Amino acid sequence: MEALYLILLLVSFSIPFVYSFEKKMHFIKHWKIVFSAISIVAVVYIVWDVIFTKIGVWGFNPNYHLGITIFNLPIEEILFFFLIPYASIFIHYSLQYFFPKAKLANKFVVFFTWGFIILLVVLIAMNMGKLYTQINGFFLVFALLLGLLDKNNTLHRFYVSYLVILIPFAIINGILTGTFIDEPVVWYNNSENLGIRFFTIPIEDFGYAFSMLYFSVILIERFKTNSND
Repeated sequence: MEALYLILLLVSFSIPFVYSFEKKMHFIKHWKIVFSAISIVAVVYIVWDVIFTKIGVWGFNPNYHLGITIFNLPIEEILFFFLIPYASIFIHYSLQYFFPKAKLANKFVVFFTWGFIILLVVLIAMNMGKLYTQINGFFLVFALLLGLLDKNNTLHRFYVSYLVILIPFAIINGILTGTFIDEPVVWYNNSENLGIRFFTIPIEDFGYAFSMLYFSVILIERFKTNSND
């Protein structure tokens, strides 16, 4: 089914897109800032994707995409970096709008984040030959450090949002990595990762999603602050 990847993207994007016009939250008023942030982050992650695809860290099953490529990436993969972040960021700001008290205590965030950073540094040091684990770890550590330095305390809310985002993420990414279908849409070279999977999802993908989305949130909040100055 060559349209499977595209269908998954459109399904993921469609509901948040429709509800962006909801009168109470009216998320469309933030579109300029949101898409600017997503686009900046997308450029970085697309370059990363192009390099990793070229050297065989991961690749794409031609049976599940339309065959249109840009820099050897399926067009669906390019769209992924815009549609999936939008859907996820919509969830984050919806929770922030409708549940403003849904955030973690500062002491817990600081303690947990430093502990996680130390764990990541150890994992990186022990797996220097595994490119996905290594580079993904660097990006995640950088994202967490930014979170600790962020005066808006975005990390306190994003940890909560991320737990909710993981539900659709696990479904969509599970299908992309081979759950419910005969072959994966996206394959991974296991010599470049830890080889630990949540069902069919490489454990690194959870960190990849976290950093990609959190970088966008950081930029969105920065743009909001600048626009109010």
